[in-house]
Amino acid sequence: MSRLVYILNGPNLNLLGKRQPHIYGHETLADVERDCRALAKELKLDIAFHQSNREYELIDWIHAARESAGGIVINPAAFTHTSIALLDALNTFEPPVIEVHISQVHKREAFRHHSYVSNRADAVMAGFGTQGYQLALRRIARLMEEAAAKRA
Repeated sequence: MSRLVYILNGPNLNLLGKRQPHIYGHETLADVERDCRALAKELKLDIAFHQSNREYELIDWIHAARESAGGIVINPAAFTHTSIALLDALNTFEPPVIEVHISQVHKREAFRHHSYVSNRADAVMAGFGTQGYQLALRRIARLMEEAAAKRA
């Protein structure tokens, strides 16, 4: 099984650290990527780290992951609550998927309590700040190891 994990980030996460820091903190997406790359090296994972404000690009990356990845970590951001298309794309991906949200979405506006992506996700990290990405990577690595052990 591939040791490649796609880390996908949805709309407005390019503004992380600048947009509503009282909710999302002061770390930038570049900080998140740096931390994920450092942990991936420790876990012997390769990562493809992407961000887009365009739904179709996220879908294209999910499709690409089908051919090469052993897991997906996704922070769909606002697409969480609106995108059946992301759910449909994720449903075509068999390896583990972990959904990440920096804020605790269930303590926020009611519309943020529903996630289409959660219908596919094997786990959801919410409210851990940007540390949720590292937790998700650790979990994906474990799930990948368990799947490999079952096949052996």
